[in-house]
Amino acid sequence: MSKKWLYGCLGILLFAIAVFIPQGKAHAMHDIPAKYKTEINYLVERGIVKGYPSGDFVPNDEVTREQAATMVGRALGLNGNKRNTVFPGVDADSFASGYIQSAYEQGIITGYPDGTFKPKESMTRGEMAYLISKAFSLSRQSPVSYKDVESAGSQYEAINKVTTAGIANGYSDGTFKPEKTITRTEFSLLVARGLNDDFKVSQEGDTIEERVVTAGVLNVRSGPSTSYSRVGQITRGTTVKVHHVDGEWLRISTGNLNGYVHSDYTASTVSGNRSIAIDAGHGGADGGAQFNGLVEKEINLNVSKRIRGYLENAGVEVIMTRDDDTFIPLDDRNAYAVNHGADAFVSIHSNAFSDPSANGTETYYSSQSQRVTDSKQLATFIQNRLYKAIDTKDRGVKDVPYRVIRSTPIPSTLVELGFTTNASDASKLGSSYWRDRAAKAISEGIIDYFEWKES
Repeated sequence: MSKKWLYGCLGILLFAIAVFIPQGKAHAMHDIPAKYKTEINYLVERGIVKGYPSGDFVPNDEVTREQAATMVGRALGLNGNKRNTVFPGVDADSFASGYIQSAYEQGIITGYPDGTFKPKESMTRGEMAYLISKAFSLSRQSPVSYKDVESAGSQYEAINKVTTAGIANGYSDGTFKPEKTITRTEFSLLVARGLNDDFKVSQEGDTIEERVVTAGVLNVRSGPSTSYSRVGQITRGTTVKVHHVDGEWLRISTGNLNGYVHSDYTASTVSGNRSIAIDAGHGGADGGAQFNGLVEKEINLNVSKRIRGYLENAGVEVIMTRDDDTFIPLDDRNAYAVNHGADAFVSIHSNAFSDPSANGTETYYSSQSQRVTDSKQLATFIQNRLYKAIDTKDRGVKDVPYRVIRSTPIPSTLVELGFTTNASDASKLGSSYWRDRAAKAISEGIIDYFEWKES
C-alpha cells in the first residue's frame, strides 16, 4: 500500500470526523482567515462547520460534492441519518449519505445525467451555483453578465441567481470561472451569506472609480464588445461605478443595472469644486490659420465646446472666454478667466507651417508664468492624453512664453491640436469624430491635472 494512498484516506477520514460528525463542543480554530472570521465563526457556532482535531480549519482545501451537500444539509436542518441513497456511488455508511438523500428528496440535488453523484469529486463554482440557488430557493434575477458564462441556459440562471442574491460574485477581470474548484473558505462564505443577509456582498465587486456618461443614450452590454447583447441603456449625466477595465470597455454598475459600456462615452468625475477656463483661440475677424479648406477659429471653437460638454458632465465648472465667433483681445481673455474664478486656463489652437510635412500635436507652458510647475503639469497631462487619442505625432511639451499663457496668474497651457497645413492632420481637424476624440482627451488631461492637485 503506498504512503500517498494511505495519507489520502487518513485525510478524508479526519475531515469527515472533524467537520461533519457532531462534537460536544466546537474547537477554536487557529487558521481561519482573519478577513472571514465573522462568517466562518457564525457557522462554527451553529455546528455547520467544525475544525480538525488539530484545531485547524484548513481554509484552502477543496470541498468535495459530498462535503458540500453535508454542509448545506446542516445549514437547512435536513435529516442527516446515514442511510441508502438513490445514487449507486454513495455508500450508505458515508458521513454524507443522509444529507445527500435528504437533499435529493427536497429537490436540491439531482446528480449527473448518468444517475451518479460522484461524491468524492471536487465541487466547481458552477456546480456550487446550482446547489446554493436550489438550497436557498433563490428565484430573483437581474441583468448580470460574466465574460466566461453564456447569457442563457440553466447554468447562467443559477449563477445569475446567486449573484443577484449577494451570495456570490465574480472576479475583477469580469469572469465567474464556473469550472474553478471551490475551497472550504469560499464555500463556508456562501453558506453563511445564504443564512444571514448581513454577510451578503455587492454583485458588482470592488469599485475602481466613478465615471459620468457623456453620450445622449449609452447601451449597456453583457460583454466587452458590440457583439454582446444589450442588457439596458443609460443616459447622459448618469454616474456609474467602474469595476473592471477590459481594453476600451468598462464593466460598470448603476442601480440594479450592470454590464459593459465603451469608455469613449464616459468621463471621469472630479471631487471638490473645480473650474477651468477654456479659451477658443482667434475668432471674429481673426480667423487664424486657413489651409486645406479649414479655418482655425472654427476648429478651435468647435473642439472647445466639446471639451466643455465633457467637463461639465464630469462636474467641472467651465468658463468659456468665447462661445461664438467673436474676437477677444489676448489680455481680455486672461482677465475674464481670472475674474470668473478659474483655477486654470487652457487655450485651444490649430497649427500651421510653411513645410506641409510638419505634423503632430504639442502643448506649451511658460516658465515666465507665476505658476510654472502647475502649468507644466497641466500641459503634460493634456499632451499625454491628446496625441494618443487622435493618433498624431507626439511633438512634446514645450516652454514658450506665448502672451496668452505668460501673463495669466493661474496655471495655463496652450494646445496645438495639429497642423492645418499637413494633409493627414488636416483631415482629422476637419472630422467630427476626431474633434470629439480630441475634446475627450483634453478633458481627461484636465481631470488628470485636478486629481494630481488633489492628491
